[in-house]
Amino acid sequence: MEKTIKVRWRRSAIGRAADQKKTIQGLGFKRLNQTLVLPDRPEIRGMIDRVSHLLEVIEG
Repeated sequence: MEKTIKVRWRRSAIGRAADQKKTIQGLGFKRLNQTLVLPDRPEIRGMIDRVSHLLEVIEG
């Protein structure tokens, strides 16, 4: 069974750089305050790190 990580989109991407908006979209977010359960892989962790100021990581 693959490990997962729970992530919530907390801050809007309005006024942010286009690459940050695309990263949010690439993670699969559709709306603000949405919570996703994503696979805990290095590429996902890297994407989360790029927009960590907009997200909340919920461990466990």
